[in-house]
Amino acid sequence: MASIEKRGENSYRITVSIGYDSQGKKLRKYKNVSLDLGLTDRQREKELERQAALFEEEVQRGTYLDGGKVTFAEFTERWFTSYAEKELEPKTVFRYKEMLNLRIIPALGHIKLEKLQPTQLLEFYNNLAEVGIRLDTKYITSPEFKNIMDSQGMSKSKLIKASGISDKTISNALKGLPITRKTAENISNALNVKLSLIVSEHGEPGTLSSRTILHHHRLISSILTSAVQWQILFSNPADRVKAPKTDKRIVQHYNEEQTKELLKALDSEPINYKTMVLLDVFSGLRLGELMGLDWSDVDFKNNTIEITKASQHLAGIGTFEKKPKNETSIRKITVPAPVISLLKEYRKWWLEQKVACCDLWQGSDRLFVTWDGQPLFPYILTNWFPEFLKRHNLPKITPHGLRHTSATLLAAQGLEVAAISKRLGHARTSTTMDIYVHALRSADTAASDLLEKALLNNQPESQLKQG
Repeated sequence: MASIEKRGENSYRITVSIGYDSQGKKLRKYKNVSLDLGLTDRQREKELERQAALFEEEVQRGTYLDGGKVTFAEFTERWFTSYAEKELEPKTVFRYKEMLNLRIIPALGHIKLEKLQPTQLLEFYNNLAEVGIRLDTKYITSPEFKNIMDSQGMSKSKLIKASGISDKTISNALKGLPITRKTAENISNALNVKLSLIVSEHGEPGTLSSRTILHHHRLISSILTSAVQWQILFSNPADRVKAPKTDKRIVQHYNEEQTKELLKALDSEPINYKTMVLLDVFSGLRLGELMGLDWSDVDFKNNTIEITKASQHLAGIGTFEKKPKNETSIRKITVPAPVISLLKEYRKWWLEQKVACCDLWQGSDRLFVTWDGQPLFPYILTNWFPEFLKRHNLPKITPHGLRHTSATLLAAQGLEVAAISKRLGHARTSTTMDIYVHALRSADTAASDLLEKALLNNQPESQLKQG
């Protein structure tokens, strides 16, 4: 039975006995709680009884964590198993673990949860902004890299499949050309060897971006918020630290003339890549949504495409299917008739490849597949697109910039924000407003100019003044 002891004006200590140790000494668990001063005596009594019962149940189940004894690292492990791995997307979990293992846990993991102070978080964020905290993210492979591949019987094609890295990038790694840290880590995971065995650092020390520092703050704050919700902490120290400032990121996109040049350049490209890019421009899909489309999602009769899933890839897992980013991302959009005509042409080519493959075909119904019918690597455009732009002397943008191009052109044509937001699958129109504020302002200015031209340009000056 839990006992309750008053410790201050509105603070109490709950005690639960858990038996005796080998010396016959009574063992107890303690928990301090604070209540709102505005509660009546009866409300205070009921709340204390509720918290005492919950605490006793946690102690008996062995799930109670004492914020004064458990470290930030230990609580983080519980947070992953009890929440993150069950509720968050695999890619998000993967990214969070990278952030924690690389910088957060080494810096803060040893601190008792209850002792974690806002000043320690602020010092950590300041350290992240220092020169040298981040290497240039470029690495070159060591001579041992090829030897390890040979010893494991790992061919180039096997490594491409195991790591999820493109043929060209693996070729660059084998040639000793610079690769990113993420690429190097994916290769080391695929070979199951330490990173230091196959690569060495290349380039000068660098700094983390302000946005990356903000992501660290948000992750720490989210973990500590759970500690408060689970009644392990009274308050979240991250709430008392101002979020690191970031510069607003502007994703590069094409204007109308540049988009026309892009479409013209696609005429000389392979039909599968041509279809990917053109469909993305006219749909504004996220890259994972584009690569997750099945033929059953295309309604050739009504010129619509239904988005119900997305394709994603993680090292060690491979390519897999997931739900879209949010509920509003599940949607049906209309595309122009010429795009549907191209899809029909591409469908014919796709079926020809399937017939030619015979029994080797894997049976996938995806629009974009490998030579044997398996779902295509979802980020293949990231590798192909820059080379395409370079060949045709087009301005540099990322494949994600095609989504922004689609939305910006719609805004420039005066389409209302709610319609653009729905087409893009945004959860809130405020997100659309925030991202495309410049395009929407331009459209608003154009609307103002049209009204001026229609209503005011032919009016006598004296009449305008009277108005």
